[in-house]
Amino acid sequence: MGVKDSLEKSVKQKVVNTVLNIIDKDPEKNVDKIFETLKKVTRDKGQLAQIEAVHKYYDMQPATRKLVESILKDTNKKCLKKFFTNFFANANWYAGSKRSKYLFEEDTKIPFTMLISPTMQCNLRCKGCYATDMMNLPKIPIEEVDRIIGEARDLGIYYIIVLGGEPFFYKELLDIYEKYDDMIFTPFTNGTMIDEQIADRLQELGNVIPMLSVEGEEEFTDARRGKGTYKKVMHAMDLLKERGILFGVSTAVTRENIDSVLADEFVDKLIEKGAKMNWYFLFMPVGCEKPDFDLMLTPEQRIYLGERTHEIRKTKPYFTIDFFNDAPFVGGCIAGKYFFHVNAHEDCEPCIFAHFATQNLKGKHLIDVFRDPFFKELRHRQPYNKNMLRPCMMIDNPNVVREVCEKVGAKPTDLGGEIMLHDEEYKKKIEQVANEFAPYAEKMWKERFDEKGNENFARG
Repeated sequence: MGVKDSLEKSVKQKVVNTVLNIIDKDPEKNVDKIFETLKKVTRDKGQLAQIEAVHKYYDMQPATRKLVESILKDTNKKCLKKFFTNFFANANWYAGSKRSKYLFEEDTKIPFTMLISPTMQCNLRCKGCYATDMMNLPKIPIEEVDRIIGEARDLGIYYIIVLGGEPFFYKELLDIYEKYDDMIFTPFTNGTMIDEQIADRLQELGNVIPMLSVEGEEEFTDARRGKGTYKKVMHAMDLLKERGILFGVSTAVTRENIDSVLADEFVDKLIEKGAKMNWYFLFMPVGCEKPDFDLMLTPEQRIYLGERTHEIRKTKPYFTIDFFNDAPFVGGCIAGKYFFHVNAHEDCEPCIFAHFATQNLKGKHLIDVFRDPFFKELRHRQPYNKNMLRPCMMIDNPNVVREVCEKVGAKPTDLGGEIMLHDEEYKKKIEQVANEFAPYAEKMWKERFDEKGNENFARG
């Protein structure tokens, strides 16, 4: 480390210590001081612009102010300190230079986030899920999980999203979270395995922010996940809230549950339970079984999802993320650029829904995946459409996934990927889906954004 880098790290550490001291006292009463402290030492223009934008949004939106203050007030001090240190300081400040070094020197993009599915084993049997024979499903050995996460950290990836299967079914992962205590982990969980013992361990760790999967009200959740599941998830939220553990909700939005998951009553219930954010995903026609197009949102519903999630974010102390309708704010699709997925076979895929790969991590280093032409080709093509309300290479621009896979030699990692690339009936249906949504997206794009993709007026 050079003198300049050493001095910069020293200054940043002083800022971190200043903010941590504020957290120890009355953080909810000193939000403006936290923002001003961060802005004073941020030299990167992009990062400074982000901080200023968030500060402005905090000042202008009462709901956002209430959300930030509730996080600062209600969160366990250790969890709050870990969130600030590991996510903001480590993942953004310290690791940013690590990641950018590869981009400047060799056009190799190190993603900000790694998604990993260490196991496909699960304690539930949800309708439409691939988990049919629990113990025969793949699982990455814990030593290999350790190696992969260690290599990710060395490259500057400090934020790990843990998928599955059920992450809490793989009990050894808790020891991984403890070992890498300077990183942030977000397991996406069905919530049924979070008991008092697990909740106590998460509070002790401080660096784990669970996302609990909920399909809507009790009838919708239990219909897919099994009777009694909804009550178990609600109980898990109570346990996390009692301990001041940051957590959120993950929702797969279908044609059938969209009204339930976006209803005021349901959202207000989640806020009361202690959830601070909601990640909304479109139901995607992927998987090893015959793809289900009937559960996909209609064009009208997809537009409504975007409008409603923005409204919730603007009016309630609750942060919503809609990966498709929020795509214009991040330059379209970000798969393979800002995040990627390691499946349970160790294949490296662009995202959880894109079941294609050129590289497998067995006996191979993580840096080799990012140097491979696959992710580079995706990054250089992004955004795939000038209208970034049509960001996806699979359901909005299905020609892209076929063209890229053919060019770089990416192979399907499961039967669903095979169907997407080669099944003629599937191709016709997905082209129809893309064509039907296109005019709705064009209308919204012209109303809301300029030619460069900037909003024409302030939204949530």
